[in-house]
Amino acid sequence: MNASNTSEWWERLPAGIREQVDGYVLQDAGFQAIRVVFTAGRALGLGLVEAQHVVNDRYLHHGDRVARTPDSPLDPDSLAALAAGCPGRVTAIEAVWDGDTFHDWFVELLALTADPAGEHRLATLYRATAERYLGEEKDRVMCHPSAVAAGRCGRALAARLSVPFRFASPHTPDDRARWDAGDGEKAGVAGDAGEPGDVRDGRDAG
Repeated sequence: MNASNTSEWWERLPAGIREQVDGYVLQDAGFQAIRVVFTAGRALGLGLVEAQHVVNDRYLHHGDRVARTPDSPLDPDSLAALAAGCPGRVTAIEAVWDGDTFHDWFVELLALTADPAGEHRLATLYRATAERYLGEEKDRVMCHPSAVAAGRCGRALAARLSVPFRFASPHTPDDRARWDAGDGEKAGVAGDAGEPGDVRDGRDAG
């Protein structure tokens, strides 16, 4: 969809709907904004993809006025503090893929615990979050930036806590690939799935 088509869809929405959508965008509530655009525009022939483009265009329009949701902290001290606050004993750190229609694929960094058993989200690494974390390296990574950043953070945290780290599908987004939390204590560091390709060094991946 080009910019003119997006603008046309936006202008066809009632003024009250446009005002509500902009209100959601300024609060960084992208899901709600998409839902409103899709619901109000469906009878006009607007689909979900078009609704996403319309909302993205409003984000670009408002720019720095959007009250962005803060990134998850990825520094070792912050992650260790969050892990220490989990109920139970941390037995492993796991990175898992997730995704939605607004952010596309991203990675969740989890602490797996025993006594009681559970999993606790420590950080959410959206592409933009990961790219900010990677800095200038973001243009040289060979895998999805979220996978690279999660691998680095997860390994560092796991080493600090002396527990294994696991990323079942670091090279390919897959929200079904998981590690059995019950294997955490017996897997050891060897349970690591291997680090996704970090930085291009001029050699072929194969």
